[in-house]
Amino acid sequence: MTFVLDGPVLDGELVRLEPLEHRHAADLAVAAEEDRSPYGFTWVPTADRVGEYIDAQLARRDAGKLAPYAQVERASGRAVGATAFWDPRPWPTTGEGLCAIEVGFTWLAASAQGSGVNTEAKYLLFRHAFENWGVARLDLKTDARNARSRAAIEAVGARFEGVLRNWSRSWAPGEDGLLRDSAIYSITAAEWPDCRSRLEARLEARIAGSLRRAPARH
Repeated sequence: MTFVLDGPVLDGELVRLEPLEHRHAADLAVAAEEDRSPYGFTWVPTADRVGEYIDAQLARRDAGKLAPYAQVERASGRAVGATAFWDPRPWPTTGEGLCAIEVGFTWLAASAQGSGVNTEAKYLLFRHAFENWGVARLDLKTDARNARSRAAIEAVGARFEGVLRNWSRSWAPGEDGLLRDSAIYSITAAEWPDCRSRLEARLEARIAGSLRRAPARH
């Protein structure tokens, strides 16, 4: 059966991943402008270009190349960033089904970074890819110079495979039209059970901490 990329709503304790729509634009415009200093190597729209950003992602969705998400923080109900499944690859032996998928186009508002939202979002995406779609491999990549992003990818259990030179478009300021070197990471189906256990342990501790810090309701 030919695979059709269609990302469903994915619910967690800290974050709800909702298919990206224009109704998320106002929240994303605020999120993108909180602090832009971490976005030196990442495609994050300025507030006035969020509409164009969503249009571009929906065009990729309509072409079957991308399943874009808004990352909605459960505590506030606000969209605080974006992420996506993309570049679906069929099984090479049959040309059907789904052999591999990438998780990318990820960014978060400064206030949501370090909150556990990224960890849980990755957990939800990885779990769906391996346990619902049955992929053999999941990819992640980032600009090879982006130490912050590389550390975050390694923290969720992906294995570094190497750097592909001049591999994809650079999003760094002043590098329009240039190519970047991309650091490539992956998780295989055989590695997923151990990766899942580690992510669940991290999330359990993070969620417990969030509950302890939550103000009492009267």
